[in-house]
Amino acid sequence: MYLIISVVAIFILLVAGELWWRRQNIHGEFSRKSIHIIVGSFVATWPFFLSWTQIELLSVTFLLAVIVSQYFGVFQAIHSVQRSTWGEAFFALAVGGVALVTHDQWIYTAALLQMSLADGMAAVVGIRHPGRYKYAIFGHAKSLSGTSTFFVFSVIILLACSHFGGLSLGLGWVLGISVLLSVLENLAIVGLDNLLIPMAVALLLVHR
Repeated sequence: MYLIISVVAIFILLVAGELWWRRQNIHGEFSRKSIHIIVGSFVATWPFFLSWTQIELLSVTFLLAVIVSQYFGVFQAIHSVQRSTWGEAFFALAVGGVALVTHDQWIYTAALLQMSLADGMAAVVGIRHPGRYKYAIFGHAKSLSGTSTFFVFSVIILLACSHFGGLSLGLGWVLGISVLLSVLENLAIVGLDNLLIPMAVALLLVHR
C-alpha cells in the first residue's frame, strides 16, 4: 500500500510542479530546484515506511521514467534548463545507491536531504540573491551566497540526523563533511552532484 501511495504522491508532485511552471512561466532552474526540494525531501522519508527492496525498485523505476520523460519532454519543468544536465537521472540512481550502501534510516535521510534540501536551497538562494561575489567553475556560474547556503543547511541536516538518529557525530566531523560536500557541490558538473553528494554522505557516515 505504501509503495503505491509513494508512486502516486511523486506523480502528483511532478504534475503540480509542471502546471505551476506552465502557468507562472517561472525561471526554469527555479522551478526545477523547487520540485527537486519537495520530491527529494519526501523520498528522504521512505525508509520509515518502505522496505529497502521497495526503495531500490522505485529507484530503477524512476530512472526509467526520467529517461522517457527527458526523451519525450513529458515534464518540462524538471528539464527546462539550457545547460546539459542529467541531474534527475543521477537523482534516481542516488535513491537506490544509498539504499545499497546503508540500511540505517537516519543515514539514508541525511544523505538524501543533503541532495534535496541543501543543494536545492543553495540553487534557489543563488538564483534569487546571487550577491556581488560570483564565480565560475567549469563554465558554470556559482555564487558565495549559494555555497554558503549549502554549507549552513548541510551542517543543520547532519546535526539534526545525528541527534534524532543517534549517530553521535562530533561538531568537527560535521563541519568537515559539510566543507567536503560544499566542494563537491561546486565541482560536480552535468548534475553529478545529485549522485556524488548523497553517496559521499552515506559512505562517510557508514564508515565513520
